[in-house]
Amino acid sequence: MQTELSKKLGVEHAVFGFTPFPAVAAAISRAGGFGVLGAVRYTAPDELKRDLDWIEAHVDGKPYGLDVVMPAKKVEGVTEADVEAMIPEGHRQFVRDTLAKYGVPELAEGEASGWRITGWMEQVARNQLDVAFDYPIRLLANALGSPPADVVASAHEQNVLVAALAGSARHAVKHREGGIDIVVAQGYEAGGHTGDIASMVLTPEVVEAVAPLPVLAAGGIGSGQQVAAALALGAQGVWLGSIWLTTTEAELPSPKLIEKLFAAGSGDTVRSRALTGKPARQLRTEWTDAWDSADGPGTLPMPLQGLLVADAVSRIQKYEVEPLLGTPVGQIVGRMTSERSVQAVFDDLTRGFEEAVDRINRIAGRSGQ
Repeated sequence: MQTELSKKLGVEHAVFGFTPFPAVAAAISRAGGFGVLGAVRYTAPDELKRDLDWIEAHVDGKPYGLDVVMPAKKVEGVTEADVEAMIPEGHRQFVRDTLAKYGVPELAEGEASGWRITGWMEQVARNQLDVAFDYPIRLLANALGSPPADVVASAHEQNVLVAALAGSARHAVKHREGGIDIVVAQGYEAGGHTGDIASMVLTPEVVEAVAPLPVLAAGGIGSGQQVAAALALGAQGVWLGSIWLTTTEAELPSPKLIEKLFAAGSGDTVRSRALTGKPARQLRTEWTDAWDSADGPGTLPMPLQGLLVADAVSRIQKYEVEPLLGTPVGQIVGRMTSERSVQAVFDDLTRGFEEAVDRINRIAGRSGQ
């Protein structure tokens, strides 16, 4: 599964794996793909340094990258406390009432939330990059569009390629104009923040709009046949996220959550603003239903919503309150029915890819050539 882009980066397979777990990122690179560590949860530079040290020790010299959440427009002088003060009391009361309805215990006294979406703040992301550029990362990806121009320039000075996610051809063109090297065309089926256009439509539109820049296809991809389809649409690789959540190397905090993922079908996700304030595909739960209900107060814009629900999400996860328990995940969840190693996922991807290519060759009358 090699393309011009995978050869440029020195990887065997054009499979880019996004994950918040260092062990998964390292395993993806060792298996011949390109592991990309999500940095949004690292609020302290020392924590990111610790995990990048670990990856360096376990990646066997293979290339890897980092994914940050950095707004393109800079907001000066705004602290997390300033943003917290913008959250209406009515929304805080709705959170308290919903948690009380399901009997969710409080965190222990002095115990801080383990789920703080603060990586959206530019200074947090810049602190992450100050650490990351001391390591031999080969790719910097940004989930909130094109990063600031000086960040792109700094990455290029260090021979680091820059990628940005796009949910439409219009967004992709803006990335190209901003000096981005790789566009990730993320379709409607994807987990996390995603737009309104399905991958089958989006991928060729973006490929045409930004040519000759390489494009990675994302959203709803979890088999080798789908990888072959993405390359047939003009992509130079695929960007996979959800499929790694149930691998043996992952560190999901809740056995009940893993069981819910195994049991979920492709129709059991929803695009909801409940988690961050932007539409993000995730498991549908009674928590998402409460926020999306006409009886609720409505979600707040990013980043207010993420800060509002941070403690609640930590409490739900810690105490495994099953009706409320969820996670960002794409529609590919219907294929995630058992725990496998990252290497086993790659074995299935390569096997399915070969079968798909052989099938097309037979249809085209090229069998055996």
